[in-house]
Amino acid sequence: MDQHLYQQAHDAARQLIAAAKLEAGALLVVGCSSSEIAGDRIGTASNIEIANAVFSGIFDAVKEKGIFLAAQCCEHLNRAIIIESAYAKLHNLPQVNVVPQPKAGGSFATAAYEHFEDPCAVEFIKADAGMDIGDTLIGMHLKHVAVPVRLDIQKIGNANLVCARTRPKCIGGARAHYDETKM
Repeated sequence: MDQHLYQQAHDAARQLIAAAKLEAGALLVVGCSSSEIAGDRIGTASNIEIANAVFSGIFDAVKEKGIFLAAQCCEHLNRAIIIESAYAKLHNLPQVNVVPQPKAGGSFATAAYEHFEDPCAVEFIKADAGMDIGDTLIGMHLKHVAVPVRLDIQKIGNANLVCARTRPKCIGGARAHYDETKM
Protein backbone atom coordinates (compact mmCIF):
# COMPACT_ATOMS: atom_id res chain seq x y z
CA MET A 1 0.00 0.00 0.00
CA ASP A 2 1.19 3.50 -0.83
CA GLN A 3 1.76 4.99 2.64
CA HIS A 4 2.03 8.54 1.33
CA LEU A 5 -1.43 8.40 -0.31
CA TYR A 6 -2.85 6.64 2.76
CA GLN A 7 -1.51 9.40 5.02
CA GLN A 8 -2.69 12.25 2.78
CA ALA A 9 -6.20 10.76 2.65
CA HIS A 10 -6.27 10.01 6.39
CA ASP A 11 -5.09 13.50 7.33
CA ALA A 12 -7.54 15.19 4.93
CA ALA A 13 -10.45 13.14 6.27
CA ARG A 14 -9.54 13.94 9.88
CA GLN A 15 -9.29 17.67 9.07
CA LEU A 16 -12.67 17.63 7.32
CA ILE A 17 -14.31 15.70 10.17
CA ALA A 18 -13.04 18.29 12.63
CA ALA A 19 -13.93 21.31 10.47
CA ALA A 20 -17.43 19.97 9.76
CA LYS A 21 -17.91 19.00 13.41
CA LEU A 22 -19.14 15.57 12.35
CA GLU A 23 -20.43 13.34 15.12
CA ALA A 24 -20.95 9.59 15.35
CA GLY A 25 -23.64 8.47 12.93
CA ALA A 26 -22.93 11.25 10.40
CA LEU A 27 -22.40 10.43 6.73
CA LEU A 28 -19.31 11.45 4.73
CA VAL A 29 -19.48 11.00 0.95
CA VAL A 30 -16.32 10.59 -1.10
CA GLY A 31 -15.93 10.78 -4.84
CA CYS A 32 -12.47 9.71 -5.94
CA SER A 33 -10.68 9.40 -9.27
CA SER A 34 -7.69 7.10 -8.97
CA SER A 35 -6.78 8.19 -12.51
CA GLU A 36 -6.48 11.82 -11.40
CA ILE A 37 -4.46 10.81 -8.33
CA ALA A 38 -2.01 9.07 -10.67
CA GLY A 39 -1.78 12.18 -12.86
CA ASP A 40 -4.00 10.94 -15.68
CA ARG A 41 -7.35 12.28 -16.93
CA ILE A 42 -10.41 11.15 -14.96
CA GLY A 43 -11.82 7.85 -16.18
CA THR A 44 -8.77 6.80 -18.19
CA ALA A 45 -6.46 4.85 -15.85
CA SER A 46 -8.42 3.33 -12.98
CA ASN A 47 -6.02 1.94 -10.37
CA ILE A 48 -7.21 -0.34 -7.58
CA GLU A 49 -3.93 -0.10 -5.61
CA ILE A 50 -4.22 3.69 -5.43
CA ALA A 51 -7.90 3.43 -4.55
CA ASN A 52 -7.20 0.93 -1.76
CA ALA A 53 -4.59 3.23 -0.20
CA VAL A 54 -6.87 6.29 -0.31
CA PHE A 55 -9.93 4.31 0.81
CA SER A 56 -8.04 2.81 3.76
CA GLY A 57 -6.84 6.21 4.93
CA ILE A 58 -10.31 7.73 4.82
CA PHE A 59 -12.04 4.62 6.21
CA ASP A 60 -9.68 4.48 9.19
CA ALA A 61 -10.37 8.17 9.94
CA VAL A 62 -14.16 7.80 9.82
CA LYS A 63 -14.14 4.60 11.89
CA GLU A 64 -12.24 6.43 14.65
CA LYS A 65 -15.25 8.74 15.03
CA GLY A 66 -18.12 6.32 14.32
CA ILE A 67 -18.96 8.08 11.05
CA PHE A 68 -20.44 6.27 8.05
CA LEU A 69 -18.60 6.42 4.72
CA ALA A 70 -20.33 6.60 1.34
CA ALA A 71 -18.38 5.94 -1.87
CA GLN A 72 -19.68 7.59 -5.02
CA CYS A 73 -19.50 5.51 -8.19
CA CYS A 74 -18.57 7.06 -11.50
CA GLU A 75 -21.02 8.18 -14.16
CA HIS A 76 -21.14 4.69 -15.72
CA LEU A 77 -23.25 3.69 -12.70
CA ASN A 78 -25.10 7.03 -12.61
CA ARG A 79 -23.06 8.13 -9.57
CA ALA A 80 -24.75 5.50 -7.40
CA ILE A 81 -23.48 5.23 -3.84
CA ILE A 82 -21.87 2.29 -2.04
CA ILE A 83 -22.66 2.30 1.69
CA GLU A 84 -23.01 -0.13 4.55
CA SER A 85 -26.36 -1.94 4.50
CA ALA A 86 -26.85 -0.90 8.14
CA TYR A 87 -26.94 2.77 7.09
CA ALA A 88 -29.37 2.05 4.25
CA LYS A 89 -31.69 0.16 6.59
CA LEU A 90 -31.45 2.81 9.33
CA HIS A 91 -32.45 5.54 6.87
CA ASN A 92 -34.90 3.46 4.82
CA LEU A 93 -32.92 3.91 1.60
CA PRO A 94 -34.01 1.69 -1.30
CA GLN A 95 -31.19 -0.52 -2.50
CA VAL A 96 -30.27 -1.10 -6.14
CA ASN A 97 -28.43 -4.10 -7.53
CA VAL A 98 -24.97 -3.35 -8.87
CA VAL A 99 -21.42 -4.33 -7.95
CA PRO A 100 -18.86 -1.67 -8.91
CA GLN A 101 -15.78 -2.62 -10.91
CA PRO A 102 -12.69 -0.50 -11.60
CA LYS A 103 -13.91 0.44 -15.11
CA ALA A 104 -17.64 0.55 -14.28
CA GLY A 105 -18.18 2.28 -10.99
CA GLY A 106 -14.58 3.19 -10.29
CA SER A 107 -11.72 1.79 -8.24
CA PHE A 108 -12.64 3.73 -5.07
CA ALA A 109 -16.21 2.40 -5.06
CA THR A 110 -14.82 -1.07 -5.81
CA ALA A 111 -12.50 -0.78 -2.79
CA ALA A 112 -15.44 0.28 -0.62
CA TYR A 113 -17.54 -2.65 -1.83
CA GLU A 114 -14.68 -5.05 -1.04
CA HIS A 115 -13.89 -3.62 2.42
CA PHE A 116 -17.27 -2.72 3.89
CA GLU A 117 -18.76 -5.25 6.30
CA ASP A 118 -22.05 -5.56 4.40
CA PRO A 119 -22.01 -3.28 1.33
CA CYS A 120 -24.96 -2.23 -0.75
CA ALA A 121 -25.69 0.28 -3.48
CA VAL A 122 -28.27 3.06 -3.35
CA GLU A 123 -29.07 5.81 -5.82
CA PHE A 124 -29.46 8.83 -3.55
CA ILE A 125 -28.18 10.06 -0.20
CA LYS A 126 -27.90 13.40 1.55
CA ALA A 127 -24.49 13.41 3.24
CA ASP A 128 -23.37 15.73 6.03
CA ALA A 129 -19.97 16.40 4.42
CA GLY A 130 -17.99 15.36 1.38
CA MET A 131 -14.57 14.94 -0.17
CA ASP A 132 -14.18 15.31 -3.93
CA ILE A 133 -10.84 13.86 -4.99
CA GLY A 134 -10.14 14.56 -8.65
CA ASP A 135 -13.17 16.62 -9.69
CA THR A 136 -15.77 13.83 -9.47
CA LEU A 137 -18.76 16.12 -8.72
CA ILE A 138 -20.20 14.94 -5.39
CA GLY A 139 -22.59 17.86 -4.94
CA MET A 140 -25.68 15.83 -5.84
CA HIS A 141 -25.11 13.73 -2.71
CA LEU A 142 -24.77 16.53 -0.15
CA LYS A 143 -27.47 18.00 2.05
CA HIS A 144 -28.51 21.58 1.40
CA VAL A 145 -26.72 23.92 2.15
CA ALA A 146 -23.15 22.94 1.16
CA VAL A 147 -20.33 25.12 2.50
CA PRO A 148 -16.77 24.87 1.12
CA VAL A 149 -14.12 23.73 3.60
CA ARG A 150 -10.48 24.65 2.99
CA LEU A 151 -7.97 22.14 4.32
CA ASP A 152 -4.20 22.26 4.65
CA ILE A 153 -4.12 19.41 2.11
CA GLN A 154 -5.21 20.60 -1.34
CA LYS A 155 -4.26 17.52 -3.37
CA ILE A 156 -4.14 13.79 -2.89
CA GLY A 157 -1.45 12.56 -5.21
CA ASN A 158 -1.98 14.69 -8.32
CA ALA A 159 -5.74 15.06 -7.85
CA ASN A 160 -7.45 18.26 -6.72
CA LEU A 161 -9.14 17.95 -3.33
CA VAL A 162 -12.33 19.91 -2.72
CA CYS A 163 -14.25 19.44 0.52
CA ALA A 164 -17.58 20.61 1.86
CA ARG A 165 -19.66 20.51 5.00
CA THR A 166 -23.35 21.21 5.22
CA ARG A 167 -25.47 23.40 7.44
CA PRO A 168 -29.21 23.77 8.01
CA LYS A 169 -31.02 26.18 5.68
CA CYS A 170 -31.70 29.62 7.10
CA ILE A 171 -35.38 30.40 6.66
CA GLY A 172 -37.53 33.41 7.46
CA GLY A 173 -37.55 37.05 6.62
CA ALA A 174 -36.12 40.29 7.97
CA ARG A 175 -37.21 39.51 11.56
CA ALA A 176 -35.69 36.02 11.67
CA HIS A 177 -32.83 35.21 14.03
CA TYR A 178 -30.39 32.35 13.56
CA ASP A 179 -28.32 30.03 15.73
CA GLU A 180 -24.79 31.13 14.83
CA THR A 181 -23.34 27.80 16.02
CA LYS A 182 -25.05 26.12 13.05
CA MET A 183 -23.62 28.45 10.45
